[in-house]
Amino acid sequence: MAEEIVTTAAAGSDDNEGGVGSPWFWRGLALPGTAWVLLFFVAPLYVVLAIIFGSIDPILRQPVPVWDPLHWDFSQFNYVMGRIFGSDAYFRPAVLRTIEYVAIASFLCLLIAYPVAYFTARFAGRWKGVILACLIAPFWISYMMRMLAWINLLQNDGLVNRALSAGGLFDVHEAWLSGHGSTVVLGLVYGYVPYMILPLFAGLDRAPVSMLEAARDLGASRWQTFWRVTWPLTRSAVVVSLLVTTLPMLGDYFTNDLLSGSPSTSMIGNLINNAVLTPGQTGQAGAFVLVILVISVLPMFLYVRSTRSGTDIAV
Repeated sequence: MAEEIVTTAAAGSDDNEGGVGSPWFWRGLALPGTAWVLLFFVAPLYVVLAIIFGSIDPILRQPVPVWDPLHWDFSQFNYVMGRIFGSDAYFRPAVLRTIEYVAIASFLCLLIAYPVAYFTARFAGRWKGVILACLIAPFWISYMMRMLAWINLLQNDGLVNRALSAGGLFDVHEAWLSGHGSTVVLGLVYGYVPYMILPLFAGLDRAPVSMLEAARDLGASRWQTFWRVTWPLTRSAVVVSLLVTTLPMLGDYFTNDLLSGSPSTSMIGNLINNAVLTPGQTGQAGAFVLVILVISVLPMFLYVRSTRSGTDIAV
């Protein structure tokens, strides 16, 4: 009997060496994801760095990437950094304006998206599928077409001014499309709020209802139940939704071009677009991309920190 137990244990350990418990098994599962990151993130990032710290063809005015880090030229990068943080801060207003617009638009998106996602996950019932289909429907229409619809609404004789004039009772001729920062923020909110609703819905839909019912049975009010149970359970989903919306907003240039077109509302994305279209400034465009990458590291760090800390509930 003892020999059979030893033989069975030895066979189990042999199977475990190449089975689910083996570290090589999990490394194999991680191999496709690792290859994807190397191919579509690390390699393009190195190409961007080679262009930023490369040189410019003096005749064709085209970027010449330098692949050897020992021969990198920091002149273009220093030029951009000097005009962001130096005394001649020509690009600083656009950078600060981008952070301001993105912060306000993300906050407004959260105010709109969280109640919608909460209602869909908790109270929609059999209409949940219909509501989700309506939330996904904007993705079927191009971003440009949706922004063009706002142009028709916000032009001088558009529906917005007509509504504000109350059918002609008031004289309202506000030029919403002539350099208004609020119009750009409105466009960002409208364009990116669906990206925030779906991750929030996924997080709220996974939250166990039994914990909410237990909090109510223990005498917690609706606000206490939300603050001490629902919010901690969905904190990671909130961070994910903010990442999904904030990162593309940082590089957005199309919204400002369509709804404003004024240098007074330009963002980092507009600086990148202008640098790409100007011969000899591709390296400066890459430097702006690197600035966006550095700015986006903070929300990424918050997401990693929230996932590591888990979803502990404050009591």
